[in-house]
Amino acid sequence: MELYLILKIMFVVGALVAVYAILRNLDIIKIILIYFKDKLFGK
Repeated sequence: MELYLILKIMFVVGALVAVYAILRNLDIIKIILIYFKDKLFGK
């Protein structure tokens, strides 16, 4: 039972880290898209 609890905790922590990483990457992707848009339409 203890092993199951540890695995569950590890899974939850892993899921939170994955969601955080995805959100951070979305932020970076948005910044890159805005940068390219400014480059294309700024000239």
